[in-house]
Amino acid sequence: MLRALLKTMRPRQWTKNVFIFAALVFDGKLFHPTDFLRTLAGFGLFCIISSAVYIFNDILDVEADRQHPAKKNRPIAAGRLTVRAAAGAGTLLTLAALAGALFLAWQLALTLLVYFAMMLAYSKWLKHVPILDVLILAAGFVLRVHAGTALITVERFSPWLYVLMTLLALYLGFGKRRAELALLAGDATNHRKVLDGYTIPLLDQFITIVSGTTILAYSLYTFFRLPDNHALMLTIPFVVYAIFRYLYLIQVRNIGGEPEDILLTDRPFQISILLWGLAVLAVFYLT
Repeated sequence: MLRALLKTMRPRQWTKNVFIFAALVFDGKLFHPTDFLRTLAGFGLFCIISSAVYIFNDILDVEADRQHPAKKNRPIAAGRLTVRAAAGAGTLLTLAALAGALFLAWQLALTLLVYFAMMLAYSKWLKHVPILDVLILAAGFVLRVHAGTALITVERFSPWLYVLMTLLALYLGFGKRRAELALLAGDATNHRKVLDGYTIPLLDQFITIVSGTTILAYSLYTFFRLPDNHALMLTIPFVVYAIFRYLYLIQVRNIGGEPEDILLTDRPFQISILLWGLAVLAVFYLT
């Protein structure tokens, strides 16, 4: 049962919570031990609360998951984890995350509570509303960034990063919907009702708009973040490549239903993110 519970907690999805480190890195405090440890603890707590959300989501979606070609193998849908055991584990994880967050900072606890409530509303109702469903997912990423600002004293953190995070999350979210629509084809609405409100041409338009504005917003950020040092603009090509690579994967390779899988498996994408990260660290900490 423990293995089934761990699978339901979706540890592969924890990569999304790395955005909590944005405030630490972009405020120039990555090598401040206290701030780093507080942010690392916040990352762990966000992993716990997000796992609780996934558990409750699978409970709410159990019948729909049983009709899905891939999701039918999830532990609750497959009967390897009972609803009662899953609900108990989800409740304990939620309480543990909120208690730990309250110990670190009440602002973090409030952020986790808002995230938890919002994602439960998403799982129950909002994921069935086209466009709003992706906006809610984007808000979840913005809350991750905000959680990082609640754990340290930020001095040079730019609000532009909230804009960038929103645009990037929208890009990934619409890409995910496109991949799901392409995978399920004519049977899409039987597995995810919200897909009835989308078409591939419409999603392609959304993706084109959001990808372009993401590149523009990041480019503007690199110019204004360090007025006396424009070295950050040298990181723009890595961002452009990563965005184009993801677009290639969802439109040519027909993958992208789980963006974290691309991050964990696609070597060119990984290299671009690694080079971008190293370039950012060099600009912020070596210049």
